[in-house]
Amino acid sequence: MVEDGALMVDIRELDEWQMLRIPGAEFKPLSQIQDWFEELPRDVDIILQCRSGNRSAQATNALLTQAGFDRVYNLTGGLIAWHSANLPVDRGPAPV
Repeated sequence: MVEDGALMVDIRELDEWQMLRIPGAEFKPLSQIQDWFEELPRDVDIILQCRSGNRSAQATNALLTQAGFDRVYNLTGGLIAWHSANLPVDRGPAPV
């Protein structure tokens, strides 16, 4: 989906983001969702991602049912599943 233009959004917190992240993902912490959810594009697919998929599943549900989005998806298994599948990751400090 990302190769087709989907936006990957990492909703973990800053300390998690600084340790390990999916290349190209945007950092938008769940704790500040009220500040950024309205800035998300509505004309592309959005994939929310966290460590295990639990927080991003809750945020995906909220955007779909409460905020009127219709193209939001959860990365099942989160960063754990991504990393376990030997997909690329970035490590260490990153710009926010």
